[in-house]
Amino acid sequence: MRDLIDLHLSDLGGDAAVSEAERSIVRRCATLTVELERMEVGFAIAGEAQPDQLELYQRTANSLRRLLESVGLGRRPRDVTPSLHEYIAGRSNSRDDETHP
Repeated sequence: MRDLIDLHLSDLGGDAAVSEAERSIVRRCATLTVELERMEVGFAIAGEAQPDQLELYQRTANSLRRLLESVGLGRRPRDVTPSLHEYIAGRSNSRDDETHP
């Protein structure tokens, strides 16, 4: 759990850059992560999850996601801009299609 706390704090810019409120949320995130992992081990050992266990797991995972979002977890955009070579190749292919119906 301490390792998770340290990793989250590092992601947020380090211990000195984090407010007490963020630190509190990070501790809760680490706690929920550890508990979710414990549930996963139980599911693996049993070979299945009971419906009530799966519901608790899902609610806990959603709570974790919301807490992580509140401290800055977000989607990272992916660069889909083609390279110059890809762009030229694409333009060349589209011209070939126009001249050969």
